Amino acid sequence: MKIKFALILALLSVVSFTVCGKPKPEPKVPVGEKEIGPAPEGMVLIPAGFFTMGSDSSDERPKHKVWVDTFYLDNHEVTNREFMIFAKETSHPKPPFWRDSILGLPDHPVVGVSYDDAVAYAHWAGKRLPTEAEWEYAARGGLAGKEFPWGNDAPKGKCNFAWRADKDADGYAETSPVGRFAANGYGLYDMAGNVWEWCNDFYDSLYYRNSPERNPAGPDSGYTRVIRGGSWLSINPTKFLRCSSRMELKPFIRDRYYGFRCAKSP
Repeated sequence: MKIKFALILALLSVVSFTVCGKPKPEPKVPVGEKEIGPAPEGMVLIPAGFFTMGSDSSDERPKHKVWVDTFYLDNHEVTNREFMIFAKETSHPKPPFWRDSILGLPDHPVVGVSYDDAVAYAHWAGKRLPTEAEWEYAARGGLAGKEFPWGNDAPKGKCNFAWRADKDADGYAETSPVGRFAANGYGLYDMAGNVWEWCNDFYDSLYYRNSPERNPAGPDSGYTRVIRGGSWLSINPTKFLRCSSRMELKPFIRDRYYGFRCAKSP
């Protein structure tokens, strides 16, 4: 009798659940690290979100709200060691400073690379160059409204930006090994100083006036490309090392101040 009664109650509960209401669906996993998966080796997962891009200065106007989708970014600039592996495997020309006693050191950022050199490396590595919006969003490291990747403190001791007037102010006369200074809130190194970094965008001083809110990728055409981050030879560190600072560069230029890091879409 007890067994029959238990079976009846179980049947009634099933009928009640299916007739009186639909089963509650499983909650969707929010977009994030668990759904996308861990970042590839040497890269950091940058979570999607809004941020305020630009500043009230010159071609950084106006400040505007931008949404960036989740992406991965190299945790440091591409090094000479990494670029030389690519050059050997693909017969790509070696950068002009690869024999330099400082600029050519294996753990220093590769310099003397053009935009096309950077794109070729990124393609070989299964990556791409970051957009200008992705770069600035990542450089801010989750800090809202701050001047630099670490906050509003002066750059001294925070990154490599020695200038001719005081080359050894930070201990390095030229480039420094990647990752020598503290990382920002996302775990990214050298987002200010060391070398300017190529972005994928064409440069337009007026682009911010009409850029889309979601994942802006720069103008459709242009003559120069955007570079970001300042270098070890920043004439005005408080200007060029800011997260919002942007410059243009002809894509064929190869000089000792310019390098890059790669991005990757999940």
